[in-house]
Formats: sequence, structure tokens, C-alpha cells
Amino acid sequence: MLSKPKVFLAHPVPESALTYLSQHCSYTIWDQQKTLQQDDLRAILKQVDGALLTGHAVDAALVEGCDRLKVISTATVGYDKFDPTGLANEGVLLTNTPYVLDETVADLLFGLILSGSRRIAELHTHIQNGEWSKETASDALFGQDVYEKTLGIVGMGRIGEKIAHRAKEGFGMNILYHNRSHRPEAEKRYNAEKVELDDLLSRSDIVVLTVPLTDETKHLIDKDALRKMKSTALLVNGARGSVIDERALIEALQNNEIFGAALDVFETEPLPHDHPFLTMKNVTLTPHIGSATAATREAMAMRAIQNLVAGAKGETPTDVVKG
Repeated sequence: MLSKPKVFLAHPVPESALTYLSQHCSYTIWDQQKTLQQDDLRAILKQVDGALLTGHAVDAALVEGCDRLKVISTATVGYDKFDPTGLANEGVLLTNTPYVLDETVADLLFGLILSGSRRIAELHTHIQNGEWSKETASDALFGQDVYEKTLGIVGMGRIGEKIAHRAKEGFGMNILYHNRSHRPEAEKRYNAEKVELDDLLSRSDIVVLTVPLTDETKHLIDKDALRKMKSTALLVNGARGSVIDERALIEALQNNEIFGAALDVFETEPLPHDHPFLTMKNVTLTPHIGSATAATREAMAMRAIQNLVAGAKGETPTDVVKG
């Protein structure tokens, strides 16, 4: 009887995913009371057929000499901490978990659109702090409409299209998008218009970022980009923190150059305790929870484990990231 492939999990997974894994592989799980150092990880990877690594930086140097290793699986869609080309050159597949979280992330980002536009989080704190009184000037609490406004989506991928669906069908919004390629289905279904980034920034009432982090998209929204936006515009980021130049955004918000920002991702996570965002009223913040529902996280873990099992067995996983 052939022995099962051996895999390593850098973090726990739900019981349903673990049950599936145990049917196909033997496994070890890292002790969460200890920090997994790169030297420890390198030594482990030399002894396994596959590994589940989410949140660890992985490049060709880390897996060099890991002749047994076939696959690294991450339970995320984004893979900016990984080097798929370098891994492929070392004979190691990289897999991620697309599709599973699209609807959940779109829900969160549309929630940020509504909260940022109508100042829901800010006014919640306003009441909790005992600041609501008859003497409070009503116009000081005014937000901005979302219905029939213009939404600019930077990165019209799967999540971008889910946001466009909510915006058009639920709120009658006009849809602009900036993307490397045309999205004919979105153009047909939502009357979305493909435009250059500068045009999108200048015309949109709300700008949503859903692009992956690459060399081209790092600090895509910088001081010049922010100056092209309407003074009444809301900026929403569900991509990666470094897609925005945070220093430039802080300055723009402090000077009321734009209406506000609603952010789920940041250049440094968790946010430092002295970060300016923490004291700014025109910012809505969530702690990188785009996919954070119990059902979605369990589905992501299962997808990641299925990819891990397939790769460890020498099969082709469903979700191979192209190097």
C-alpha cells in the first residue's frame, strides 16, 4: 500500500477541511504559540510534498533544494507575498482560492460605499459619545446620496462585476470602469463604460479599488490621482493597502480635497496605534475583513485544502496561479 503524501499546515483549518485532508494525506500543523521563522519553514518544506501557507512570504530562494515539494497553497485570492514565477522555476505549483469569496467581498465593499457616503460609522460614534443633541446643526451631519450617482471601478474583475451588479440593479448607478481589457458582459448588462483612469477619477462620485497589487498598481492612487477626484468623491479600497499612497490620502483628507475614504486594507496591518486614520472623522475603517464570514472562510479553507491535496498527489490543482 502506497503511503500518503505528507503536507504541512502553517495554520489551523476548519474541521471539515481537516477531515478531507486526512483522507488523502498525512499532515502536521504548526504550533500557533510559536512564531514560524523562515529557517524553520525552509527545513520543513524539504520534508513535505505540499504546504498550506497563508500570510508568509515565499519565493524561489525559500524552496530551493526542496526537491520533494510539489505545491504551496494559500487560502486567499491575493498572492502578492508569493513569487509564482520563481516557484514554478523550482518545480513548485502555487494555488489560491478565487471565486469562493467574490460575493462576500462585494457585500463588504458596498457596505463601505454606503457607510462612507452616509457617514454611518462616524455618526454611530457621534451618538455613542453623547454628541447628539437638539442643538446639533442638522447640516453638519449630512452625508451624500448613492442612488443614481456615478461609480468608478478600478479593476473590473470578478469582484468588480459583483459590485457593478449591486450598484446598477440596486441603486441605479452609472458605471465607469478602468481595466486592462474590455469586459463585454459588464458593458452589456450594466451599461458600464470603459475609460482611462484619469477620466474615471474626474467623473466618479465614488471610486472603488479592486485591482491586484503589482509593480504597476503600487501607489496607483497618489497625490496627482487624488487631485483629479471630485471634492465630493468617496474613495473605497478593497484591493491592497499599497495601491494607495497613504501619506497622500491622509493629506487629501485633512485638507478636505475629497469627501472621504472607506478602507478595508492598509499599507501596514494592523494599523499602528498612532496612525492618523484612527483620529479622522472622514474615514471609515474595517480590519481587512472582506472575506470574513464563517461560511466563506470555511469554503476558502476547503478550496485551499483541495488544491493542496491535488498538488501533493502529483495531480493538477484547480486553481494554479500562472507563473
